[in-house]
Amino acid sequence: MEIEIFNPYVIKIIISARKEDSINSISKRINLSYGWTYKWIKKLIKIGVFTTKNSKLILNNNNKFYKNTLNYIKKNFKETIPFYYNVLGLFGIKYCFTKTDAVFIWTKGGYNISRYKKFYPIFIKIKKDDFNLFKYYCKKLDLKINKNKNIFYKVELLKDFKCKLLNKIPVDSLNETIKFMKKYKYNFQPALEMIKELYHKKIKVKYKEVKNVWTINPKRKEYPRDLTDIS
Repeated sequence: MEIEIFNPYVIKIIISARKEDSINSISKRINLSYGWTYKWIKKLIKIGVFTTKNSKLILNNNNKFYKNTLNYIKKNFKETIPFYYNVLGLFGIKYCFTKTDAVFIWTKGGYNISRYKKFYPIFIKIKKDDFNLFKYYCKKLDLKINKNKNIFYKVELLKDFKCKLLNKIPVDSLNETIKFMKKYKYNFQPALEMIKELYHKKIKVKYKEVKNVWTINPKRKEYPRDLTDIS
């Protein structure tokens, strides 16, 4: 086996692959051109990760390379907060960050409250029609849903929903996020002050210690696109 086959593109393909799939669908989910996706999948077919049937890709869950790569991913990443955020984009589902995570995103990472590695809920909305797929990926990667300890997804299921893209991250609208913060204003007064200054919103807040909170990362000019600096 060529050593070049173990690379970030193949890792994304392994994560994103479904029991029955297509090169075009995987290409869209991992945001890689069809040509490059075809190249790496052709190599994965050669070593038995996929078989083909009527132009469809059939995933071989018992393939040694597939199992070893998946075990490597889980061993090294499943207990890390950034992985929970970043991997969602590879699932091919409709999701949206909400509540505390929407506050975190709109404040450009400047305000994060009541979360630490032993208790870190990640608040997301998911379309009901996509929930079975979401559970498939979480089971595949050993990611936790609604467990109330360690890192886990706190899921709100909806028939459908609207969301905004901030630096390519799907998130509740700013107005909806402000409404949430006002509902729990004693927790989010510093964040409201940040929002007021960042987006020139007319918000009545008296909290004046925002600069002390903002020093979490005072040089950050925009919210990280890949969320990798979440600690």
